[in-house]
Amino acid sequence: MGEISTRFRTLVQSPLRAGILRFMHSRPDEVFDVDSLMQVFGRMRLDVENCVSELTNFGVVRRLTGHPPRYIAGRPEQEAAAELLDEFLERRATVSTEDQSPSVQRFREMIGRDEKMLIVFEWIRTAAKSDIAVLILGPTGSGKEVVARMIHELSRRGNGRFQAVNCAALPDTLFESEIFGHEKGAYTGAHDRKPGRLELANGGTLFLDEIGDLSIVSQAKLLRALEDRGFERLGGNRTIEVDFRLISATNRPLDQFVREGRFREDLYYRVNAFAIRLPSLRERQVDIPVLAQRFLARYCAGNGLPVDSKVFSREALDALTAYPWPGNIRELESTVSRAALSAPGRIIRGCDVDFLHAGAEPTDPATARLASLREVERAHIVKVLEATGWNKKEAATVLDISRGTLYRKITEYGLERQARALLSRNRANLRTA
Repeated sequence: MGEISTRFRTLVQSPLRAGILRFMHSRPDEVFDVDSLMQVFGRMRLDVENCVSELTNFGVVRRLTGHPPRYIAGRPEQEAAAELLDEFLERRATVSTEDQSPSVQRFREMIGRDEKMLIVFEWIRTAAKSDIAVLILGPTGSGKEVVARMIHELSRRGNGRFQAVNCAALPDTLFESEIFGHEKGAYTGAHDRKPGRLELANGGTLFLDEIGDLSIVSQAKLLRALEDRGFERLGGNRTIEVDFRLISATNRPLDQFVREGRFREDLYYRVNAFAIRLPSLRERQVDIPVLAQRFLARYCAGNGLPVDSKVFSREALDALTAYPWPGNIRELESTVSRAALSAPGRIIRGCDVDFLHAGAEPTDPATARLASLREVERAHIVKVLEATGWNKKEAATVLDISRGTLYRKITEYGLERQARALLSRNRANLRTA
């Protein structure tokens, strides 16, 4: 009994193993595969496979025959082990910080079969362990604010305030008042003292959305506040010290903006201590049908209908999968809602699916593929060389590599032939001009 008890205590010491065990035994008649458990717990495949394997070895989970492997809640043959399992299941479960976080639940709905979002989840867990400044990179509609709120809610500042500022909607004339606040009479119309977002974020998190849209003037004022951890309200002369965590987000290429002088380099390093990149929906095409079905079930539940009262036809799912989704998850969710509303019957047909960007070039799921690193590098080098008129010294400076490395890349990718062809075309154009 002593050895079995020790093994069982070690088994359920892991929050993930304990969570999977409780989850499966709360649904004793349901069968689960690794993919479904990955989505529920937001964990990588190897972590889930290891946990399920250990639970199976102890006998509290049974593996069914067939491929891929499927699992169901099990009861150990040994009476002592069965008693330990019963005692564990009867005890009140400790609710984890993740399970208490509304943003985590929202993010889990964005996870599909592709592991890219699970990797993002691991980055979020890492970022939440400290107060490091985080920069979230991703296209419009990919869930940047959800990620920012997750980091806040999972961090030690989770009980503090989360102050979100949309920098794209903040002109220079309002920047100081919005971020730093103002004193009564600081300007015409300032009838009362108003605390700024920095002051309100004290003890919590300041989220600067679309930070790439800040003007150079606003960037300088923000940098000073970040360095001093203090500021003065507009029209005031008293320095207010603040303790906050900074999270920023952008869909702009900030590194390129730095090279072009449109974003301060010193501010860039301040906000980009830890970067998290969110993939576009186009990069995880296998998830589109999964997410569409999930959003459809939510639409039905939200409108008081049975979750299976609306279903997609094969034609509708093919149309959703082929579309490039420039608005990402946000656009997919709104498209599914419109389609469910438009469909006259239970079946959502292809003609019921109405895209906002109807002229967007569709993607063939059978042939779609992401460019390799080699292809991306070659294309970028060509772009820079053409932009600099094939001035190799200037191109090497822009690419931030040595001229020797650039010459090697030109030879490796056969770009000299492209340069000669370009020169010949230019000379021919001059002769005919």
